[in-house]
Amino acid sequence: MADTAFFCTLSHEGVLAVHGPDASKFLQGQLTCNLNYLNEHSSSLGARCTPKGRMLSSFRIVGVADGYLLAMARELVEPQLAELQKYAVFSKSRLADECADWIRFGLSDGDGALVSLGLDLAHSADSVARANNLLALRLSDGRAELWAPAGEAETLHSRLAAQLPEAPLNRWLLAQVRAGIGQVLGSTRELFIPQMLNLQALGGVSFKKGCYTGQEIVARMQYLGKLKRRLYRLAVESEQLPEAAVELFSPVHNSGVGEVVLAAQSDSGVELLAVLQEDAASDGRLYLGAPQGQPLRLLELPYTLDADREIQR
Repeated sequence: MADTAFFCTLSHEGVLAVHGPDASKFLQGQLTCNLNYLNEHSSSLGARCTPKGRMLSSFRIVGVADGYLLAMARELVEPQLAELQKYAVFSKSRLADECADWIRFGLSDGDGALVSLGLDLAHSADSVARANNLLALRLSDGRAELWAPAGEAETLHSRLAAQLPEAPLNRWLLAQVRAGIGQVLGSTRELFIPQMLNLQALGGVSFKKGCYTGQEIVARMQYLGKLKRRLYRLAVESEQLPEAAVELFSPVHNSGVGEVVLAAQSDSGVELLAVLQEDAASDGRLYLGAPQGQPLRLLELPYTLDADREIQR
């Protein structure tokens, strides 16, 4: 699939909102990212973890006038809302499922379309531009997201379609796989700690913000270097798209050595992200779904891991 300009509707994700005067203080004790780094011109990746450091959700967070919006896998919005409500009763925060209140589009090489909407989005990762109730967010690989009130969905769709070809969601997910950005889905809740998805390399984990749920485990993994599983990008010659949480196997252990995180169709088969044991990845003999399953090929990620740099956030 050629990397040309396109747009698509991000229908696979929903929006959880946290409003109120205590929204920042409340979320600061719940999330891996540091909200003190956020302002009207920036967004961040992040995660919410169990006390054992296992990810309950991952998201992109952006500030609004009276709080924050978190875009995450749509199937996670309701359970995350229910869990967070238990803690929000002790603060001046209001939580809401705002999936129906927002429309979100993904744009590749679509800066011209954004400019036509009055949005001059900087090229640096995590930048945010705002105009006329619209939000534009820059991703690490140069793509952009356009967030708008749901009532403007039809008008915006028409304006984008006049300037960009519309593509299926798979095209967006393939770009996400190639950008090395993992994501927690319903089937992978509590499987991974943030570093297993390389979230610390993407600015989604702060090691200077202080306490949050799961912080002790996450910090220990970073400082003691005990992590033996992390995110890799792979390819398989297949027409069948593997679901998240499908196991990968290796003769190194003669057992499962990892799980699929995210997958998308490509011109030559399937590209995917998976969390793998490092020794199995180093060996290179990897199989999808069974010990004698389809062979996988390791591909490069567009970023490197640097523990010294990562702990500066």
